[in-house]
Amino acid sequence: MNIIQIVCVGKLKEKYLVQGIAEYSKRLAPYVRLSVHEVPDEKAPENMSEAEMRQVQEKEGAGILGHIKPDTHVIALAIGGQLWSSEDLAAHMDKLGTYGTSNLAFVIGGSNGLSEDVLKRAQTKLSFGRMTLPHQLMRLVLVEQIYRAVKINRGEPYHK
Repeated sequence: MNIIQIVCVGKLKEKYLVQGIAEYSKRLAPYVRLSVHEVPDEKAPENMSEAEMRQVQEKEGAGILGHIKPDTHVIALAIGGQLWSSEDLAAHMDKLGTYGTSNLAFVIGGSNGLSEDVLKRAQTKLSFGRMTLPHQLMRLVLVEQIYRAVKINRGEPYHK
C-alpha cells in the first residue's frame, strides 16, 4: 500500500483530535503516504425531510467523489458495513497491496451519512461497530487502526 487517503466530511476543530491524528500520521510516514481531504459539510436544518437529507448527502457525496481517482480502492465507513478485527483490516490492506492496488481511500461521511453514489463507488463497506461515534472522533480511531494494520503487516509489536 503506497497511498492511503482519508476523505471525510467536515473540518476538524477539536485540538486533541488534531493532535492525535498528527501523531499517528507521523508514525505512519515511514510506511505509507497518508493524506486527509476534508469536504465541507452542508448546512442543514435540524429536522430534515428524507428528500432534504438526500440532497445534503448528494452534495457532500459529490465533494467526496471529487477527491477519489478511478484506480483507487474505496472503503466506506458505514453502519451496515462488515465488522472486522484489526487483523482483518491488516489482511485486507495486505491483500490489496499484493494484488497491485497502491491507492486506498477510506471515506467517512458527515452526520447524515453517505450518499448512494459514494456507497456504490465503494468496493468495501466497513463498520467499526454498532455504536454511533462522532465522525470527527472516527477519524482518529481510523488513523490509529490504519497504523495498527501497518504494524501487524510488518510483524512489529505495536498491536498487542
